[in-house]
Amino acid sequence: MEQTKDIFTRLRESEAIDMRDPEYLPAIMHMDKVRKQCFHINQTEPDMQVIHPMMEELFDGRFPQSACIIPPLQIDFACQMNIGEGVFINHSLTCMSAGGITIDEGVQIGPEVCLVTTNHNLEERMVIQCKPIHICRGAWIGARALILPGVTIGENAVVAGGAVVTKDVAANTAVGGNPAKVIKEF
Repeated sequence: MEQTKDIFTRLRESEAIDMRDPEYLPAIMHMDKVRKQCFHINQTEPDMQVIHPMMEELFDGRFPQSACIIPPLQIDFACQMNIGEGVFINHSLTCMSAGGITIDEGVQIGPEVCLVTTNHNLEERMVIQCKPIHICRGAWIGARALILPGVTIGENAVVAGGAVVTKDVAANTAVGGNPAKVIKEF
């Protein structure tokens, strides 16, 4: 007998999902829970000793002690995210993370960065298809950068502020612009 995949696995595996399908309901319920937790975090006095346990709750106990996200933040699918040791994320992070976001250890992310794993079908806009984002160890993402579905940012890579990243970035490479292009290799 074939085992049915849950909605979160189907999203991570880039399956086209109709958001009107009753099987999408657990995803909607998770988003509601996560949005409420983000609201509470965003309304809390800026004290990391208070906020860090709230982040641990948001990520179901998978938030490293050495990681730091400065509120406010907006995340839709915390269960689809993995954050490594020593990650620092400045304020106003936005994650559309249905397709999965992996942020490896030692990554630095500037303010107002947007990570988007979700796209809509052009003919049927209630159908989404996701692709994961992977930000590799030691990468640095500048303020207001936009990382689009399916992109991998290589180890120690730098994404300049305001860049729109539509394609993978090689390790030890700096990119910038819209769409992002190689500025320098190091």
